[in-house]
Amino acid sequence: MEDIQRRLPPQVTETDVERLRQGYYTDAYFSNTTAILAELARAGYDYNGVAVGDIEVEMQFFPRRQPFAVLVGVDEAVHILRECTGFWDLDRGFVNMFRELEVEAAHDGALVPYGGDSKDVTPVLKVRGKYRYYGQLETPILGLLTEGSRIATNVYNTLAAARGKDILFFPARFAHYKVQPLHGYAYKTAVDAYNRHHRTEARVFVSTHAQGAYFGGRGGGTISHASIACFLGDTVETMLQFCRIMPPDVPRIALIDFHNDCVGEARKVLSAMFPLYLEAVLGGDEQRAEMYRLFGVRPDTAGNMRDVSVPETGDREADLGVNPRLVRNIRQGLDTAHESWDIPAEHRHLAESYCRGVKIVVTGGFDVARIRRFEAEGVPVDMYGVGSSLLENSRGNTTDFTADIVRVKVGGVWQPLGKQGRQPNDNPLLEAIT
Repeated sequence: MEDIQRRLPPQVTETDVERLRQGYYTDAYFSNTTAILAELARAGYDYNGVAVGDIEVEMQFFPRRQPFAVLVGVDEAVHILRECTGFWDLDRGFVNMFRELEVEAAHDGALVPYGGDSKDVTPVLKVRGKYRYYGQLETPILGLLTEGSRIATNVYNTLAAARGKDILFFPARFAHYKVQPLHGYAYKTAVDAYNRHHRTEARVFVSTHAQGAYFGGRGGGTISHASIACFLGDTVETMLQFCRIMPPDVPRIALIDFHNDCVGEARKVLSAMFPLYLEAVLGGDEQRAEMYRLFGVRPDTAGNMRDVSVPETGDREADLGVNPRLVRNIRQGLDTAHESWDIPAEHRHLAESYCRGVKIVVTGGFDVARIRRFEAEGVPVDMYGVGSSLLENSRGNTTDFTADIVRVKVGGVWQPLGKQGRQPNDNPLLEAIT
């Protein structure tokens, strides 16, 4: 439980405090409401004995994703409340009134259930105090919670489909670049939560430095189709130069579908890299040996292409793209590549180990359903690279958050009050924020 008890440091989020205070990111009707309340407070307006302008309310924020959501964003939401609760004064500027609020919050990484009944919810954030001080923060807080928790829950479900195998986080090209830090943090939070609940050891792999900004991670990757094109389509030379130049702690993963011959390309790369690896091993140069250790191969065959190693059956799902037959062919090609090498007998065991140790990383249109099929069929995949499906917010996996006033303070007493279908709820994971 220790991992989810540390709050995200506020300085890493680069929160746009000034414009949040100005209502720049707020739905206008919330800004209208707080402006009206501020004027009523100034005028001393009274409604049925209640000073409406200074009305104190309790709001609860909760997710509506079934059966649960992986919570992300509440730590930054607390920071927003801490810095942006208050009002503007002509002489003093922005007057921070956070100290007058009562705030309770769960922790990022918590699994928050929802069964579909809006009366029976699990609040992840509760705020009590004068509504006009914090009402216009509802929109950005809800958006933050929704965006972060959507990504985290999608990642968690993808890890479950992959049975805890590593998921490479590849959605950067499918979203605006400014959200990469939040997305990467949501991904890592989900990986940590999955490992915690399932006692697994899935690792974190982000593709951009921005995705690692919240937790000090760095983007990783190897060669691309563009890099192979720069070498005139020579995958082997591309990999050899990558291995020669890049630091040895960067995993060597060969992209093998450029010529639509994944097995052939994989074997060519193996044949070129192993002699350099063997030379370094025999010379006692461990660092150089690591430079030429092939960590993995990555087929990324397009969904309308059939690899030359896959005989045509007429079944598009079985023939095209990165399919189970192709992955099995690659595994067999890797495992047996050493058999055709002309090497001394005393090195054959090392060659076999080198080839069998190469992992298969699959990419190209993978989602929860497809990963489940691969796992159910026992396809020899070691890692999945997943992109756009981690951003999904469609029917069946919709993530949204709602905030409601559920109590008001009248005559010094908190009384239940909310729209039809809402009521106050509790959550034992809430803790007071000071």
